[in-house]
Amino acid sequence: VQLVESGGGLVQPGGSLRLSCEASGFHFSAYTMSWYRQAPGKERELVARILNVSGSKQYADFVKGRFTISRDDAKNTVYLQMNNLQPEDTAMYYCFRPGRRDFWGQGTQVTVSS
Repeated sequence: VQLVESGGGLVQPGGSLRLSCEASGFHFSAYTMSWYRQAPGKERELVARILNVSGSKQYADFVKGRFTISRDDAKNTVYLQMNNLQPEDTAMYYCFRPGRRDFWGQGTQVTVSS
């Protein structure tokens, strides 16, 4: 199993980024996929989750209305569109696949600063 994130970077407050997580080594469409983040000195926290089959989406309160999670099962990829980014969104963002064994990506850094 591999999860490879991309799309992070430095952005000014109010800006946008689109993160991608390309998955391989498992039947992607059969799994719920999630994005987590971890800021320095803080615990890793759930940002958003998208269920398989139904495509139902769940968001942390701190990103509702600003972030959108989506998936393309044909491309084995899950996305996180992040709008109106704020300095408190600065963190390493991780892709996560739960299951009998959990898998994490290596992370992509998002820095929001003027």
